[in-house]
Amino acid sequence: MLRKIDVNLWVAEQPLKFWQFEVGTRMTIVRLKNGNLIVFSPIQVDEETIQQIDEIGKVSYIIIPNLYHHLFVAEFQAIYPEAQLWTVPGLELKRPDLKSDRILNKDEASIWDEIEYLFFEGFQAIVDFSGFSTVNEFIFFHKESRTLIITDTSLNLDETFTLKTQLIGRAIGSYKTLRPSLLEKIATKEKELVKDSVEKILNWDFERVIMAHGTIVESDGKEKFKRGYEWFLGMTL
Repeated sequence: MLRKIDVNLWVAEQPLKFWQFEVGTRMTIVRLKNGNLIVFSPIQVDEETIQQIDEIGKVSYIIIPNLYHHLFVAEFQAIYPEAQLWTVPGLELKRPDLKSDRILNKDEASIWDEIEYLFFEGFQAIVDFSGFSTVNEFIFFHKESRTLIITDTSLNLDETFTLKTQLIGRAIGSYKTLRPSLLEKIATKEKELVKDSVEKILNWDFERVIMAHGTIVESDGKEKFKRGYEWFLGMTL
């Protein structure tokens, strides 16, 4: 079910487990001035949600914003076959079955007036027991609603999650705090690249932060995002 967040901005959520912890996942939709829709990180959608999407505009772009939010894309593409699929570098090797219309390039400018984006360089994660993994995440900024749209580069777990998830959130430093977990801090070796990326993001005038896993930050998002990355920015936690 779609939930309107702001002007031309919607989200939809579904349950999802990671390492047996319920962290949920979120799809974000932005409507452009011409009525076209950009869908970030598609989830499984039911008939009610499909109807809601069709009522607000035409799905023209489907974006996989990093190497890990591709699970439900093929199903979503089948519903909206005319939409362009935009992916990140490396996904063509991981999911050769997904035919990308455009691979995002860190050096290119946005084709939309309403959206800016950049490549979050250097960020790595521990997603399984095989070691550290590159995320290749792009971060997006919706100017009209002053919203930063991120995927896995920060969490914000709180009391709305299960007790089990709350406990792990406290353990990894992401409970009621907008920040990457301690696992990402350990995994990330190219800290200067992360610092550069964060500093570029902080040049955007955002108030809200929507992430894939956690409760949306509705106010003071820029300052909270900055505090969450103090360790990378060279400040004292």
